[in-house]
Amino acid sequence: MLYYALVFFVIAIIAAVFGFSGLAAGAAGIAKILFVVFLVIAIAAFVVNLLRGR
Repeated sequence: MLYYALVFFVIAIIAAVFGFSGLAAGAAGIAKILFVVFLVIAIAAFVVNLLRGR
């Protein structure tokens, strides 16, 4: 999931360089959402592993 967030971030940067502001904003929004989902899943996995004693 972090990979896809980085891909959309790179797409947003490239689109911004070429002047496609609407596409850049959309790709940046998707990248932000995917990054937040990644963080939530990573924190949940960390907490579950702490509670299981591993």
